[in-house]
Amino acid sequence: MAKGIFLICIFLHVTLGTVSQVKLFVSTNGVDTNEGTAVKPFRTIHAAVARAMTYQGEDVILEVRKGVYHLEKTIEINASSFKPRSFHIRGFGNEHVLISGAQRVKLSWQPHKNGIVKAYLDLDIAPDRFFINGRSQPMARYPNYDSAARNFNGTATDAISDERIKKWRDPAGGFIHALHNGEWGGFHYRITGKSSDGELAYEGGWQNNRPAPMHQKHRFVEHVYEELDAPGEWFYDNVSKTLYFYPEVGLDLYKAEVAVSKLTDLIRITGTADNPVKHISISNITFTQNSRSFMQTKEPLLRSDWTIYRGGAILLDGTENIEISNCRFFDLGGNAIFLSNYNRNNRVVNNHINNIGGSAIAFVGSAEAVRSPAFRYEFFVPWDHMDFTPGPKTNAYPQHCSATGNLIHDIGTIEKQVAGVQIAMSSHITVSHNSIYNTPRSGINIGDGCWGGHLIEHNDVFNTVLETGDHGAFNSWGRDRFWSPNRKTIDSMVKARPGIELLDVVAPITIRNNRFQCDHGWDIDLDDGSSHYKIYNNVCLSGGLKLREGYHRKVYNNILVNNTFHPHVWLKNSGDTFMHNIVTAPYAPIQIEDWGKKIDSNFFLVKEGLIASQGLGNDLNSKFGDALFLDAASGNYRVATASPALTLGFENFAMAFGVSDPALKKLAQTPKVKPLITTLGATKGELVEWLGATWKNVETLGERSAAGLPDNKGALLVDLQPNSIAAKSRLQQGDVIIHMGKQEIHSIRDLLNTYQQVKWMGGAACTLIRNQAEIKMRIEFN
Repeated sequence: MAKGIFLICIFLHVTLGTVSQVKLFVSTNGVDTNEGTAVKPFRTIHAAVARAMTYQGEDVILEVRKGVYHLEKTIEINASSFKPRSFHIRGFGNEHVLISGAQRVKLSWQPHKNGIVKAYLDLDIAPDRFFINGRSQPMARYPNYDSAARNFNGTATDAISDERIKKWRDPAGGFIHALHNGEWGGFHYRITGKSSDGELAYEGGWQNNRPAPMHQKHRFVEHVYEELDAPGEWFYDNVSKTLYFYPEVGLDLYKAEVAVSKLTDLIRITGTADNPVKHISISNITFTQNSRSFMQTKEPLLRSDWTIYRGGAILLDGTENIEISNCRFFDLGGNAIFLSNYNRNNRVVNNHINNIGGSAIAFVGSAEAVRSPAFRYEFFVPWDHMDFTPGPKTNAYPQHCSATGNLIHDIGTIEKQVAGVQIAMSSHITVSHNSIYNTPRSGINIGDGCWGGHLIEHNDVFNTVLETGDHGAFNSWGRDRFWSPNRKTIDSMVKARPGIELLDVVAPITIRNNRFQCDHGWDIDLDDGSSHYKIYNNVCLSGGLKLREGYHRKVYNNILVNNTFHPHVWLKNSGDTFMHNIVTAPYAPIQIEDWGKKIDSNFFLVKEGLIASQGLGNDLNSKFGDALFLDAASGNYRVATASPALTLGFENFAMAFGVSDPALKKLAQTPKVKPLITTLGATKGELVEWLGATWKNVETLGERSAAGLPDNKGALLVDLQPNSIAAKSRLQQGDVIIHMGKQEIHSIRDLLNTYQQVKWMGGAACTLIRNQAEIKMRIEFN
């Protein structure tokens, strides 16, 4: 009997514990004066959140029923009003819940001219985005929107030419967008007017921390009335309060749902390090249709190339134990999720983020936590003013947070200095099992060494650096307090004060078990000063691995497919090692005077690579040959048990990358696997695609005679498409490339091998034979 009473007591305790939870409900059919029950739900999320904040010490669950919730204002949850023990905002069951930053408007359309209609719309602030039936429409722009164009969906050299500006009566309120002159991200400007002599006035250009002129070719203008000339485009006249729209054929405007963007941030959860907001989860909700934030992207991130806007669809600032999971972020104007300043143990898990204007997930601390900070590439902290204390000064930064299992693609639709995951002034951030692709710049970026400890693992990152240059699928900078662009300065500082190079990056950064691919740069790019890295068990599919000057990098057991190791301007006594890796092509060193601690026991797929490295005194115990990949054609680069690479210390590792959630895995793309360069050209008549053209080896007397060649050396272009990259470089059918840069091209294998080593430059000077005459020309790679 006593045992039965004991079991009843346990049951009552658990039951009462469950009953103590508070459940609130929101429905588009609800009323905000209701009590928020399942039968009588609230109508707005604002009302529900306000009620939730009143439950002292309770576990509150907010169930959001299906429908579209257009926010009147940003949802604010802050430490001063947060009373629950925990708060969970979630979509109800499998119902589709959408939170929008746009407001619906009802318009009375009238004919205007040339297929354009207009309607009166009285708004305090001109809208940044316009939606028809939930679909974003392009602003009136020049050149017109082109989904196939590489940069900004269409750019033109004459976008702000004198001739074009003359056509604009009053362009104030328009925008100029352009790549950085070095293609290191982008710039954005707001047009403020036009002088009587036709000179355009504008402000902006603060979106990149490396000041430069805007790109002369890759630029476009938008929201200029005279450029309203294509179906889908719109323009809002803030003076007359008139919206002009050029509807697409077949669109029934009288039945269409119309909305304009209103908010930039949708949810802001804010506290402080002393009083953080804790234990909130957000799940199963879609976030969309907020305003673009590119003109607010202006805060510099130390000496990285970035400036940022601390905001997005969801902002976390001064929080602990927050989880954002199984949500959808799409058609956003800026960032999706931004963790700013103090954040601890927060998790971003299994979200789908795509078609957004900015970065997907950002972990960014405060510069106030940095000792001896500098804020431009060219700015330096004087030796006698430098703080030599290791680590951070305050706790105002993200630490022990993670981004895991997220599907991220098609980001940076307007801003170009973006990443799938951005880390700056943070510590021990885990980025794991994410699939990241179709990005204008890097997939994963670490902006500085402050303060290391990050773990980057099991990610699938590809189709990166699609609109910019000189970058990588993974990119980092280490322009920390010790760093200078002058190698001799760094050498002297580290010699005078050993350990200064680790004052910021106090814990090693680990990159392991990832698959990276970048066709317009490097797969892994450790740039200026990046130090204290362990890089192992990665597959690099296209761009190879670059280590610019830095310290204490251990690179081992990686597979560099169709590319190589790129050591650039190394420092004295760097302590770097490169061992037990499988490498396709000869190394591509630039200005190397010191070769680090040890480069040896690597396996080359071509003999030339081994010979070249041994000639420089490295790889004395390395080998070359067939690695015996199990199935390179399908992307399985594990080696057979008889592989000679295993005798050098290489070890097999799993070929599993990217998202693992079944629903996201079904949606996720994977990189295209290309044939090994080492196998190309072995079959007579073999055709190879390069820059959208078809190439082959010179093999017959007829081919030699047609081109006017003395021998069978060269790569012969046999077919090309009119809109291919090769055609844009003015290559022609029948051309034979015999030199690229300083390298002789004897075959298509030489062509692709050399290209892989120099493609990060965006183009190369080449020598061709055309119509039996030698010509020199630059071939562009993008």
